[in-house]
Amino acid sequence: IPNLRVTGYRAPDLAPISSWRSVGASSNGFFFNAALDDLIEAAGADPMAERLRLCNNDLARKVLEAVAEMSNWSGARTAPGKGRGVALTKSFGVHCAQVVEVSAGDAGIRIDRVWVAAEVGRVLDPVNFDNLVKGGVIFGLSHAMNCEITYRDGMAEQTNFHAFEGMRLYQCPEIEVRGVENGDAVHGIGEPPVPPAAPALAGAIFAATGTRLREMPFNRFVDFA
Repeated sequence: IPNLRVTGYRAPDLAPISSWRSVGASSNGFFFNAALDDLIEAAGADPMAERLRLCNNDLARKVLEAVAEMSNWSGARTAPGKGRGVALTKSFGVHCAQVVEVSAGDAGIRIDRVWVAAEVGRVLDPVNFDNLVKGGVIFGLSHAMNCEITYRDGMAEQTNFHAFEGMRLYQCPEIEVRGVENGDAVHGIGEPPVPPAAPALAGAIFAATGTRLREMPFNRFVDFA
């Protein structure tokens, strides 16, 4: 795309809001990767191979290559009822790629595994890095799955965690994390793991079921085990 113009319009405020982890990067990352997956599917190409073919940034390529290696990527459709999705985003100066693997059963979609690679210049504290990335992945998957604020008579129906679903502990997948270092300045990792989660999950669900998801939360259209 040699020339691109994006115009935004402010929507009327329904209620006072505050900052959300990853701010607008998660919305943009979902829109971009979902549209790209549509084009890749129409071309009959592989989601990972085509992203690598189109990638012209060395650091972005490194994180894609890392998750391809970590997940032993061999295609989006690995077995009947199983699927994988991949997404790449850049937010807060950090390239982050994720591969999500799901299986579809009678009880619904089960998120089995997630592989994450992020380029942060230098990893100063490996334990904290690992924890932050895993927390970001779970946060991103939760909001993609079933987190929604609904209103009745102008009032939010969700007043606390008892009415706000989110990913439960039994639903959390196995998550493998890798920090890709280039020796550059240290970058933050608190927010960059969130944006790739939703589009990677959407791609995995499409590969497993043939259902293309373009709106969140996904539980409006599919069930989760």
